[in-house]
Amino acid sequence: MANSKGSQEDTPLMRQLRQDTQLRRKLENATFEAPAETRIISVANQKGGVGKTSTAVNVAAALAQGGLHVLLIDADPQGNASTALGVEHDPDIASLYDVLVDDKPLHEILVPSEQFETLQCAPATIDLSGAEIELVPMVARESRMKNAIRAYIEHREQAGEPRLDYIFIDCPPSLGLLTINSLVAAREVLMPIQAEYYALEGIAMLWKNIELIQQHLNSDLRVSTILLTMYDGRTRLASQVAEDVREHFPEQTLQTLIPRSVRISEAPSYGETVITYDPGSTGALAYRAAAHEISTRS
Repeated sequence: MANSKGSQEDTPLMRQLRQDTQLRRKLENATFEAPAETRIISVANQKGGVGKTSTAVNVAAALAQGGLHVLLIDADPQGNASTALGVEHDPDIASLYDVLVDDKPLHEILVPSEQFETLQCAPATIDLSGAEIELVPMVARESRMKNAIRAYIEHREQAGEPRLDYIFIDCPPSLGLLTINSLVAAREVLMPIQAEYYALEGIAMLWKNIELIQQHLNSDLRVSTILLTMYDGRTRLASQVAEDVREHFPEQTLQTLIPRSVRISEAPSYGETVITYDPGSTGALAYRAAAHEISTRS
């Protein structure tokens, strides 16, 4: 009987419940300190399906929930980040396309989040897919997003608005001009990595391209953060991948792991982040913990 009770207490479900309880208690007392200056972070991975957009929107939402001023720029023509924040992105609205191609000021396209008072979104529409071609003949084509962000920061200052604490840019899963613009505009890269067999190869490929950007277009850029996503603690492969990534990139890899979660996947279909869709879920707690960890790193 004692053995039966002991085995019940050590099931994967019970372990997860204990971890969630510990994390919830830790986050109850967590404070989100504002950085010394605006942190501009591109969320990038050239491999699709690794939780890139989920990471961008949920980390941004968690920081805004912590009272910080956050802007999320949706630079992916699919517009999934806009969807997750409940922001309209049909072709008729002003979007990031108008900023990059037609020089529309960034502040004119921003949409405030309905869930978080201090979170704004620069939406993407399908028109953005054409920007890759339309930007080619333009002067300083790689720096158009950087210039737009700089002008917006100045605009906020002149208007007496609070300084932005974080700007997140959700990149497309490819290395075209939109991603290059995002990496030129940023100072940091947040790289979500799925806990799978080819994870290190994906990091190496993206790292090589980031080094090219550093050499030619943005010497201030650095990979500041690696976040393991879609982690399944029941498999030896996931834990081995996490160990390998941490061994190769000890300074960049967060301690927080983002689990495989139905709630994270469901939330965007309701126009929400998992932070508001199911605040007590394992996925929401994990993203809040990741956001807090990011906020404590310079």
